[in-house]
Amino acid sequence: MLAAERRDFLLERLATSGKIVAKDVAVELGLSEDSVRRDLRDLAAAGLCQRVYGGALPVSPAVADYATRTTVEPDSKSRVAVRAAQLVQPGVRVILDGGTTTLAVVGALPGDLACTVITHSPTIAVALLDRPSIEVFLLGGRLFRHSAVTCGAAAVEAAQAVSADLFLLGVTGVHPEHGLTTGDPEEAAMKRALAARAADTYVLASAEKVGAVSPYRVLPLADVAGVVTDTAPENATLRKLRDAGTRVLHAG
Repeated sequence: MLAAERRDFLLERLATSGKIVAKDVAVELGLSEDSVRRDLRDLAAAGLCQRVYGGALPVSPAVADYATRTTVEPDSKSRVAVRAAQLVQPGVRVILDGGTTTLAVVGALPGDLACTVITHSPTIAVALLDRPSIEVFLLGGRLFRHSAVTCGAAAVEAAQAVSADLFLLGVTGVHPEHGLTTGDPEEAAMKRALAARAADTYVLASAEKVGAVSPYRVLPLADVAGVVTDTAPENATLRKLRDAGTRVLHAG
C-alpha cells in the first residue's frame, strides 16, 4: 500500500471509528507499528489528528485562532449558549471563560438579569458594557492573543481572590477517556484555576468538540458538574460520557 493510500485509510478510520489503535491497524494492513506511528506523526504534523499513547484521536477545529473560531459551527454554539444561559440565575456570581461559545452565552442572557460576571476575557467584558444590571469583574494578566483572554501567573493569582457559584468552562476537546483538553498549557492552567474558585463547573461543548482531543488536559470529567452540548443523544461518545456518570444537558 502506497503512503498516500495509507493516509487515506487512516483518515477514513478516524472518521468512522473516532480513534486509531496503531497495533490493530498494523495487523490489519500487514505493516509494522513503527510504520503506522510514522504515518500518524505525519498526519499530526499536518493538523489532521491528535496523537495519543497507542494511536490517534480526532483533532479539535476549536484550536484555531479566535477570529477563525468565530466561523466554526456558529449555530451549534448558539444552541449550547442558550441552554447554558439558563444556568445563570438572578443574583449568582458566575465565571465566564473566554471563547466564542461563552461570548454567545452573553447574548443569550435575559435582558433584565441581575448578577455578577467574573471573566478573564476582555471581549466578554466589553460585550457586557451595556448591561448595567450585571456587575463585571475583569481579571488582569498577560493577554493571550490566540484566545483573547488573560493568562499567566498574574491572572492565576487574580483568580485566587474570587469565588463564584458557577463557572461556564470552554474547552477544545471533550473525551470520555482523555477528559477536557485545550491547545495551550498556560490557558489550561488558567481554566483549572477558575474551576477551583466555583462551586459548580459546566463545560460548554458544541458538537465539533465532543470526541476530540487537544494536547493539554484541563480537568478530568469527574471534576465538573456536567456538560452542555447539542450533540445528538445517540452519539457514541456521548453515550460513553453518560455511562461514566457525566451529567449531560442537551441543547436545542
